[in-house]
Amino acid sequence: MAAPLFEPESGWRRPRLAPSLAEAYRTIPVDAPNWWRRALAFAGPGYLVAVGYMDPGNWATDLAGGSAFGYTLLSVILISNLMAILLQGLAAKLGIVTGRDLAQACRDHFSRPVTLALWILCEIAIAACDLAEVIGSAIALNLLFGIPVPWGIAITAFDVLLVLLLQHRGFRLLEALVVALIATIAGCFLFEIVISRPELHAIAGGFVPGMAILRDPSKLYIAVGILGATVMPHNLYLHSSIVQTRAYAETAAGRRTAVRYAFLDSTVALSFALFINAAILIVAAATFHRAGHTAVAEIQEAYQLLTPLLGVAGASAVFAFALLASGQNSTLTGTLAGQIVMEGFLNIRIRPWLRRLITRGIAIVPAALTAIFFGEQGTAGLLILSQVILSLQLSFAVFPLVWFTSDRAKMGEFVNPPWLKALAYAAAVVIAVLNAWLLVQAVRGWLR
Repeated sequence: MAAPLFEPESGWRRPRLAPSLAEAYRTIPVDAPNWWRRALAFAGPGYLVAVGYMDPGNWATDLAGGSAFGYTLLSVILISNLMAILLQGLAAKLGIVTGRDLAQACRDHFSRPVTLALWILCEIAIAACDLAEVIGSAIALNLLFGIPVPWGIAITAFDVLLVLLLQHRGFRLLEALVVALIATIAGCFLFEIVISRPELHAIAGGFVPGMAILRDPSKLYIAVGILGATVMPHNLYLHSSIVQTRAYAETAAGRRTAVRYAFLDSTVALSFALFINAAILIVAAATFHRAGHTAVAEIQEAYQLLTPLLGVAGASAVFAFALLASGQNSTLTGTLAGQIVMEGFLNIRIRPWLRRLITRGIAIVPAALTAIFFGEQGTAGLLILSQVILSLQLSFAVFPLVWFTSDRAKMGEFVNPPWLKALAYAAAVVIAVLNAWLLVQAVRGWLR
């Protein structure tokens, strides 16, 4: 057990312990002479979080929504993103104000059995997310280079070496690589949008919510899938920890400034995630729905149809390259989230390479066995299963987050005002209800 480093604080049962990601804690200076330089100093954590909102697990729901219903479900992506901005803002505030990440806050507030249960649920969610990354990267390698999916799954095991190298070179370098990969994905889909020539007025109309989505069961199912696949539970733990890499003043004024700039950082970063998710749906609508291919939901099928339907050489390759960048990006942030969750819930420090090998092994074994015995069709089903598992765990992260940030004893003057508390709980309830509905539908589908 690590020795306490801080004095007891109001609203908490125990003193703060050693921070998660101790090697990066408060290592990045944020003092700057003007606001835009301070904004750049605080920029970074939001982009690591945004990665989870554009990982391979989101692609299938966006492709299905665009191919089946055109631009109609763009409003769902927009609403999902607004929920994400709200919840990630709360996660950043918790970390900055209390000096605890969400996992550490849960460990302090709840009994040991509840804490262990929350940790196990979160580890399952991280393994499910890792599963989506492994399968997405393997599919991309197969599409780009013809590498069989089982071999692609094996190759992805070695990305642990890249993550460890970057962690030792400094947190800023890790952030820079993530931003570069996000820019790559965005550039790829900007190219796809330009060559697919979508209808601009239809895109604008798609961002306006309509009751038709609620009245049509098939639209509602995919809409709930998009919502369920958007907010990732491990991102809330991740964000509440990595905002503490900034060396802001631990005073009321310093924390207020840090909260403001952290919210700006995550809002801008999540706007990129909004663009990429919307772009996937727009390309699917402009390419597949317009051509009458209304049942495209698998990444491999989308890849095979893009170039023939658009008539532009390289359209499919650019799509697969974006998928590979997405999978690798998710790997980087998944590694950090796994370390934060274990250290925060259990206060156990183990070597990062060993922690990564354990979680990657949990993801690779089922993915490899499925690919070997059931082929690519089986991996597509496994990708969907990973999203259902994530949906199950989400509320166990969202409700404690809203609870803690609405507790004046814990947050002091930074407590959520009544309007924000009501909005946050409303979002948490909507997410919980929709994910429960999605789970029921998935189980019914498997039982048929």
